[in-house]
Amino acid sequence: MKTLFYKIFVEAWSRKLISIILAIIIWLIVNHTLTSTRNISNVPVRIIHLPQGKTVEGMQPNGRLAKKLTLTVVGNKALIDELMPSDLEVVIDASNKPDEWFVTIDKKNLVSLNPEIDISNGISRVYHPNLVIRLTRLITEQIPIVITQPIGEAPRGYQFLDVWPYHLSLTVSGPEEVVKRLKLKEQRITFNLSDVSKSQLDDLALKSESNSEVISYFVPEQWKQINIPILSDSPIEIDDPQAKVLRIDFVRCNLLPINAPIQFSLFFPTENLQQLNPENTTFAPSNLVELVKGAPIITYPLYANGVDSLFLETMREMIEIVVIVAPKTERKLLEWSVQFVNPRLLEDKYVATLMSDVSDRDIRLMQPALREEYLRNRFRSYMNRFQLFRIDDSKFELAISLSGNQIKVEESGAISTPLFSR
Repeated sequence: MKTLFYKIFVEAWSRKLISIILAIIIWLIVNHTLTSTRNISNVPVRIIHLPQGKTVEGMQPNGRLAKKLTLTVVGNKALIDELMPSDLEVVIDASNKPDEWFVTIDKKNLVSLNPEIDISNGISRVYHPNLVIRLTRLITEQIPIVITQPIGEAPRGYQFLDVWPYHLSLTVSGPEEVVKRLKLKEQRITFNLSDVSKSQLDDLALKSESNSEVISYFVPEQWKQINIPILSDSPIEIDDPQAKVLRIDFVRCNLLPINAPIQFSLFFPTENLQQLNPENTTFAPSNLVELVKGAPIITYPLYANGVDSLFLETMREMIEIVVIVAPKTERKLLEWSVQFVNPRLLEDKYVATLMSDVSDRDIRLMQPALREEYLRNRFRSYMNRFQLFRIDDSKFELAISLSGNQIKVEESGAISTPLFSR
């Protein structure tokens, strides 16, 4: 065993060492002289030295084009095999160029983004598809943004009320043709109510300076961004000053007693007046409807939900149920809806009360015109969503039918309990 070891490692060791060194040198020389050809996709392109007031369509704020190239590179095999798309960048100098020109890319246009890779001597030739650069005028404009109806579900115990403001603007700079297209079409942002937690709203309610049922969730800064890929590969922050007060309003789910009689009103379409009219159509006896001095009123304890106390206080004496009277041949059950008498006057009253209220700091800090617009939008949202509820929080539904010339009013799915005794 000792003799074998001696023969392999000791005997003529100097010649063996020289052979190993020569083999390593030959391998290094051969490895660095081998050439290879490879296609590399998604190589970014950067434009530099653009003339003042000019840009290129599809150019991002960082100077890169949205479009990427596939390059065929020829060079040292060891280096070519290592290259990744993220290691390279094509840099094109736009100085002293016409408004449109065909680009020729060679190895001088390639820049290494990886400090560990030196491409200056490793790449000999570059092939690429036709590339045309067109310069266009750079303009700065404001484009419209619309805050759409949110998606998702409000946290338990709250109802979505409104989002405000509905419209914002964004200042952008870019190619004239692109910016003009953006101005003609509104950009949209849609929030998700599921991203708002119950604990967040509960905390806001505790910190509120007022006792209002309305809780305003101010939209976080990271939500105030919009993606416009043709201008930027990253979200753009909205710079509209009104974005500072961008909020989602919620209202607590509280049953509020109406505590006032609600009158019925009949509407007679003109095409049926000969057959059905106020002279020959009356209400049938019912435990839901009572005639008080000739006025039909509903005698059932009703509630509202999803509104605030001030709204209900303002509206409770001006609520009516309107029934559209139509022949039985046209429909089995008559259509009906809850409406408000003189809603414009009621809106003015509601808004005037809150405009003079200084307890809500968030509203108080708004400019008067914006504050009034915000409150009017809240009032109209209440009106549009208003519904009648029973004490068990179920919706109050009516089945109204025409029997001869009498209007028969019944409640769907519940036993009526008189509220107003006469």
